[in-house]
Amino acid sequence: MHVFVTGASGHLGSALVPDLLAAGHRVTGLARSDASAAALTALGAEVRRGDLDDLDGLRAAAAAADGVVHLAFKHEAMLGGDYAGAMADDLKAVRALTEALAGTDKPLVGTGGAGVGGAPGVVSVESRVTPGAPRTEAERVIVDAAADGVRSSVVRLPPVVHSPLDRHGFVPTLIRIARTTGTSGYLGEGTNRWPAVHTLDAARLYRLALEHAPAGTRLHAVDDEGVPFREIAERIGIRLGLPTAPVEEDRAAEHFGFLSFLVPLDMPASAEATRALLDWRPAHPGLLDDLDQDHYFTED
Repeated sequence: MHVFVTGASGHLGSALVPDLLAAGHRVTGLARSDASAAALTALGAEVRRGDLDDLDGLRAAAAAADGVVHLAFKHEAMLGGDYAGAMADDLKAVRALTEALAGTDKPLVGTGGAGVGGAPGVVSVESRVTPGAPRTEAERVIVDAAADGVRSSVVRLPPVVHSPLDRHGFVPTLIRIARTTGTSGYLGEGTNRWPAVHTLDAARLYRLALEHAPAGTRLHAVDDEGVPFREIAERIGIRLGLPTAPVEEDRAAEHFGFLSFLVPLDMPASAEATRALLDWRPAHPGLLDDLDQDHYFTED
């Protein structure tokens, strides 16, 4: 299968592209910079230059492929505080991809979020849709494309996708915050739970979805159903030789910055239905075991 991948040189893409190639697929990756193009070429993928704002280019690349995996997202805009703008641009890209594939029965695998936006303390499952949760509208457009002749599916990622490939995600951010403030902090009792998955296990699920997921499927790339946030903070504190302590609620924004809205959320998520449907079995270390390794704590 010839697969067009957006975000192909990013954190997850850099694991997915080798997985696809090893499975015998041909890959064309979207690259917006010379560095991204070089990284894709080194992996053995073909390169299409462009970005998420080039909607005509996205349509053309999708139409020329046998299947599409959409990983790209404007993370810089999100980290800069324009999450609404990043989601709006993602929705435009999703609409362009679904339009290009309508009536073809080709697979399109998109990306959503697992756990975030759900009811506090309630385990999120694949069948549950939370109105107003991040990227919900883009997810809806992808799933609804099944009615227009697209074998569409959405892989919902947990907030923590961890591995040595994770250089800019929430775990590296928490580590940088701890180094800067001198404390590995948490809010309240720190009993709120974050789901997690290893990058390589998530990449494999995207490939399985591309190859086998029925049209209109929602999937959860979740291994750890919910790791108490205090345990994450404690592991970081131990590795850095820093104290672990609660942060007062009125200092949350000062301490955690843009992460302050996410840190207190209790958002466990299950992947039971996904495992049963696609025989997906995570095979790599869980989050706490991964935090026992050195890769997150070796400064560049």
